[in-house]
Amino acid sequence: MPKQRVHRREDVDPKAGVQKYGMTRFADETNKKYPIDTPGRIKAAWAYIHQPSNAAKYTAPERRTIQSRIRQAAKARGVELPEPKEFVELMQAVRSKTRTEK
Repeated sequence: MPKQRVHRREDVDPKAGVQKYGMTRFADETNKKYPIDTPGRIKAAWAYIHQPSNAAKYTAPERRTIQSRIRQAAKARGVELPEPKEFVELMQAVRSKTRTEK
């Protein structure tokens, strides 16, 4: 099966990802998004790709590719990934709480 490529996004500078995270593995190698080199970054990548605003920037096949790369990194490091729905609900709760505190 050929390796799925992720399209180059106009709203992203891949150099910024390298500057921020260094030369590491990314779930989106094209745009240098979603670093997957540590357990914390693996969990963060999983959370971010499941946020609707981030997921909308990719096609369905691209999202599957990114999610697959995150799952592979998690498996290799023994990181448990919660169900995506849990992250989405948690983020909504955090955002709601933040808005009410302002």
